[in-house]
Amino acid sequence: MSEKDLLEKDEIFSKVLRAGRRTYFFDVRETKAGDYYLTITESKKFTHDDGSFHYKKHKIYLYKEDFDAFKEILDETTNFIIDNKGEEVISERHQKNFKKESFSSNGDSESNVEEVNTEKFTDISFDDI
Repeated sequence: MSEKDLLEKDEIFSKVLRAGRRTYFFDVRETKAGDYYLTITESKKFTHDDGSFHYKKHKIYLYKEDFDAFKEILDETTNFIIDNKGEEVISERHQKNFKKESFSSNGDSESNVEEVNTEKFTDISFDDI
């Protein structure tokens, strides 16, 4: 059996979530015994100064016996965040005209306005991963 045949056999169900520089892959796989499990892969693109790039990937394997506990803890932690910080994203990267405060050598704070023109950004497709 070729590598392509093995990959096609492995692809039972997949979903992709693109989130900025990160892409999350949710893939259903099959164990040797014929049962299913979930892999969640985070792929993040890093660009070098010379224009070349590479991807760093982190993978979680989640088996059926852990689904309930995983969902319960995920719900609990995401609810904690929303309850304590709300749904608004608080991040320099996600706010237009975010005023970044920096400190001078004498300890006084200086307010620097860093404006980002989002029209220059391009949507990137990670379909070729």
